[in-house]
Amino acid sequence: MKDTKKLFYIIVGLYLLIIFFPFFWVFITSFKPESEIWGSEALKVISSNATLDHYKALFKANIFNSLKNSFIIASFTTVYVTVLASLCAYSIARLKFWGKRLLLAAVLGTSMFPQMIVVGPIYRAFVGLGWINSYWITLPYSMITLPVAIYILVTHFTKIPKELEESGMIDGASKIRIFGEIILPLALPGIFTSAIITFIGVWNEFLLALTLNPNSSYHTATVAISFLRGQFTIFWGQVTAATVVVTIPTLIIVLVFQKQIISGLTSGAVKE
Repeated sequence: MKDTKKLFYIIVGLYLLIIFFPFFWVFITSFKPESEIWGSEALKVISSNATLDHYKALFKANIFNSLKNSFIIASFTTVYVTVLASLCAYSIARLKFWGKRLLLAAVLGTSMFPQMIVVGPIYRAFVGLGWINSYWITLPYSMITLPVAIYILVTHFTKIPKELEESGMIDGASKIRIFGEIILPLALPGIFTSAIITFIGVWNEFLLALTLNPNSSYHTATVAISFLRGQFTIFWGQVTAATVVVTIPTLIIVLVFQKQIISGLTSGAVKE
């Protein structure tokens, strides 16, 4: 039994090491001078000439504007997707109609379409509407985030006893009041989880942001990183520094709200 437990911890430790190592290497590389990123000293863990030049160059390149764009787009998308997902998921969980499961399957199916297939029609629509280089990019992000948010919330709304709604109706409460004052507070773990997953998904998105907002003033952080290059070379030091900076907000969110995320993902997974 002890040997099995020891083997389990060894496997988990190796798995975590494999996952953590790329992040660790990107972090230490961001402090290396360009001459040590390549060549004979490329595999050195600690640089003998650690520098902050990559971070200084990064902020001179106006990374703050890209971070601002990412924050605005991710925040707005999170708000409207969470609202729509709550209403859609509650309808699927509570209303009786033909094809409910088929509808849920169709919603999930839309999230499986490769972005390369839909980016062309979306681009043509944006050109026709005059929305290229704007914050309207938040609308097509629902294609990526809304299906997952709906699926998470359906499981939570399904678990809430119907007797609570019936008692509210007996007391004379309207359906909107029941939804707002009884159902939503009980489904907060799921709502919280779907909101965080939506925010992180939009924050890390690249293809739509690059295609629909080609102007540098509307670049998100992930797109800005891809432009850290010269005519014949890529500034890998700045790329690693930018990766660290862009990862910090999502890392903080996960660390601060990890209990809520775990609670939201697991509370809807167990049937009573």
